[in-house]
Amino acid sequence: MNKNKIDKHMIAKADVFTTPQKDDRRAKGRHQNADRRRWDRVRNWVSPAVVLGLTRLIDMLIVAAVGFDIWVFYVLSIDPGASSYHLAALWITAVAVPLVFQSLKLYSIQTLRHFTGSAMRIVLCMTALFACLITIAFFTKLGADFSRIWLASWYFVSVAGILVFRVFMAVLIRRWNAHGRLERSAVIIGGGASGAELIQALEASPYTDIRITGIFDDRDDERAPAVSHGHRKLGNINQLLAFARKVRVDLLIVSFPITAENRLLEVLKKLWILPVDIRLSAHTNKLRFRPRAYSYIGNVPFIDIFDKPLADWDYVIKSIEDRILAALALVLLSPVMALVALAVKLDSKGPVLFKQKRFGFNNEMIEVYKFRSLRHESADENAAKLVSKNDDRVTRVGRFIRKTSLDELPQLYNALKGELSMVGPRPHAVMAKAADELYTEVVDSYFARHRVKPGITGWAQINGWRGETDTPEKIHRRVEHDLYYIENWSIWLDLYILILTPFSLINNTDSAY
Repeated sequence: MNKNKIDKHMIAKADVFTTPQKDDRRAKGRHQNADRRRWDRVRNWVSPAVVLGLTRLIDMLIVAAVGFDIWVFYVLSIDPGASSYHLAALWITAVAVPLVFQSLKLYSIQTLRHFTGSAMRIVLCMTALFACLITIAFFTKLGADFSRIWLASWYFVSVAGILVFRVFMAVLIRRWNAHGRLERSAVIIGGGASGAELIQALEASPYTDIRITGIFDDRDDERAPAVSHGHRKLGNINQLLAFARKVRVDLLIVSFPITAENRLLEVLKKLWILPVDIRLSAHTNKLRFRPRAYSYIGNVPFIDIFDKPLADWDYVIKSIEDRILAALALVLLSPVMALVALAVKLDSKGPVLFKQKRFGFNNEMIEVYKFRSLRHESADENAAKLVSKNDDRVTRVGRFIRKTSLDELPQLYNALKGELSMVGPRPHAVMAKAADELYTEVVDSYFARHRVKPGITGWAQINGWRGETDTPEKIHRRVEHDLYYIENWSIWLDLYILILTPFSLINNTDSAY
């Protein structure tokens, strides 16, 4: 097996859906195609934080929607001048529901999965809330202002609605669990005694949201055996980089002791470029910090080293932002795009659009769309030769649309498809070079910019780092700005970049050829 590559046999060895005890007995008879299908099944992870957040929101909306509908269709139909106290009570109760449910630990994946264990608590919570509402109305002498039929029907229908929703969630959670979609795929870095002890501690924990995929270790089989506590060693650290780009890896757990500083730094220098969470095992360390210094998987403590950028709700917000803004931009800019397409067609022979392979999220290969700016016979899909000043390959229209970045407008379609973001590190062509060296050879941390989706515009672009990269300094500066954006992302930063992008294009036309 090549040192820096991964093949299907390594994937086949990964014990994602088998328990450690059964894996050794089943591995020999398992068909490779079945392993590949199992990997396909767990590719899309569902964030528990997002699931629980949406559950809170839907609980609140059920209570609010039921109370409001009954008030509109019953109370107002009988008494058009009915007191607005109904609405005040409605919204206060709706907001109180998720808060009270949270205090009784009704928001966890385990609770959602087991409906029967939480149904009675839900009924008791709702009864207590409405009893409080009635008590407040009585002592404030507002009882006469409330419709008793509205109050009773609101209570019974809300309780029924939440219970039906929880039944649906229980079915859905069990289906996701069966497909491994609520579990994080974890890799242990470092086998041997420390790795085996860590795996044993994790498996002894009451509930963890991880499934151990396998072990990676640079040491030979004498120091790091091929199997540790039922889990296989799949390769070395260089192979882990390739592995994490072939299959889904959500969490890297380093089993080294905290005293192995040099070995730890060497490994982290290679792995921090991956879009995953990285945790250092702390359960065997004699040096103890305050409890809040640790994060926990089950009851096993870890020290957080790196967090995946744009996880949980950040990822959801970013995805919604990209789709909405891309759709709006396509509608608003469609006349401009039509005129550019016509100009390209009339100016030179060849297709209007040009597709180019570029690096996407986690080094995935994507094809981005551009208006063709080079002569058709000079097309360069891999950008082996970057466009320079007075480049004779560029057409007359191409020179204008490149300076104004109008050639990038078709990438809005890539953003709508989810391949690009509206804002992010610009996607570079596969063979892009700076001073005759590939970007990856010039900047050690180059691939760290692929921890998020690439974008149509970005922090580097509005700070003047666009256009030709004819020196190592230029690509270094681009990557520095890209990494700053990744570490400091917010929706406000995205909007700031989008607002400044047109002004940046006007002020920096000289740097684009």
